[in-house]
Amino acid sequence: MSQLTHLNQRGEANMVDVTEKDITDRSALAESRICMGAEAFALLSQGAHKKGDVLSVARIAGIQAAKKTADLIPLCHPLALTKVALEFELQPDKHSVHITAFCRLAGRTGVEMEALTAASVAALTIYDMCKAADPTMEIGPTRLLQKTGGKGGHWRSDAPASA
Repeated sequence: MSQLTHLNQRGEANMVDVTEKDITDRSALAESRICMGAEAFALLSQGAHKKGDVLSVARIAGIQAAKKTADLIPLCHPLALTKVALEFELQPDKHSVHITAFCRLAGRTGVEMEALTAASVAALTIYDMCKAADPTMEIGPTRLLQKTGGKGGHWRSDAPASA
């Protein structure tokens, strides 16, 4: 069984020392989803929402969130991200938006948390902007799809992408 890396010998939380790790190209891809009612989905997909272009705002929020991950998750390292990209796929048959977030850098630690944070905050932003039309929206699942770099190399989720 793997050991938790954020615990020291006494079981106390601590930030992992990555000083001696090699600098490698690292990336991560995460996904989230937000499901809503037909009315809210129509407003979003037709760009008719009173608050403006929901997906553009969600994209900027996701990028900002990735850059602020170390401020939100206590033991994350501040990272110099070189790429953050969010994509939105409207799924009319499910009244949902599938969100993917990609983060990349050359560094000593991975960007999984940044990609997960970006996808999560993008979904939360969509919720915030559409809640007047549908306060019953649901977010999730949010999960890591793949990561590259570091001593672990390439990892990809074996589970199929969420429906």
